Amino acid sequence: MSPRTAGLSLGDIQRPLRPALERVQQELRRIVAADFGLITEVNAHLFQMQGKMFRPTLLLLADEATGGLDTRATTLAAVVELIHLATLVHDDSVDHSVLRRGMPTINSLFSHQVSVIMGDYLYSRAVIELVGLDDLEPLRVLGRVTNEMTVGEMRQLLALDPLDYTEQDYDLLIRSKTASLLSGACEVGALRAAPVERTALRRYGEALGMAFQVVDDLLDYTEDTAVTGKPYGSDLREHKVTLPLIAALPRMGAAARRDVETLMTTPAPTDEQISAVALAVAETGGIEYAQTRAVALAEEAEAELDVLAPSPAREALRTSITYVVERRR
Repeated sequence: MSPRTAGLSLGDIQRPLRPALERVQQELRRIVAADFGLITEVNAHLFQMQGKMFRPTLLLLADEATGGLDTRATTLAAVVELIHLATLVHDDSVDHSVLRRGMPTINSLFSHQVSVIMGDYLYSRAVIELVGLDDLEPLRVLGRVTNEMTVGEMRQLLALDPLDYTEQDYDLLIRSKTASLLSGACEVGALRAAPVERTALRRYGEALGMAFQVVDDLLDYTEDTAVTGKPYGSDLREHKVTLPLIAALPRMGAAARRDVETLMTTPAPTDEQISAVALAVAETGGIEYAQTRAVALAEEAEAELDVLAPSPAREALRTSITYVVERRR
């Protein structure tokens, strides 16, 4: 990765896009507005816990980097963020999560029923907006992405023996659950571009999305709740096997492996159990391995940008790679 981009935050990347992102936010509010009290109440909470608009940022940058030819970019960026919000609402309900970005989740504040129905509402609003564009191409891309994310979630539920989970299984999961939407955002931002640029940006988004998820899984081992906004060790608490643990397991001694097996069969693992396994993962190189893998994926993403003509938007896409690898939340 280019060292000249080191140290920049997502805010730095988004600064030139701030007016465009404000329009995306307004468009998002327009799309989800409803004359129904409960939906309005849930929407208000959703916007309070909304993230950093990273996916819309990538879409807008992809559009600019390929000539800024798509007048629908604002609406498409809002739809991508809407799909992202829907996946988070559903994921939190499936995982019984109580915190998202330091705030109560929809399922914990309202109910699992409300969470499921609200996720469906957000998805349906996204589809209605795409149909209204009267163009099958963005619908085709984002329909495929939504299906891939759903199948990925099902794959995770069917992982019956977490300790047999391989790196290949993990790659398949994160490619569908996380990378597919970032890839789709970048591709949709380049729908008016030359086919070679559209393909490169789709691949860029996929590699970047996989790196994003690897780093996210690393943060569960390396950062605390005050930084990430979710409980420390939440993946282990939910019996999720991610890349640091996958890499560490073959290198663990018998005692450490027994600790992992005990944690995975304990319905509510204690903080002590989680800390012991996290320490074992660190001591056997699992964290270092995952960090190396994230950098390799980042380099794959950067190579795809060589297809694009030099521009501030292309450099911002390059800087986004560094942001993903170096982020702490």
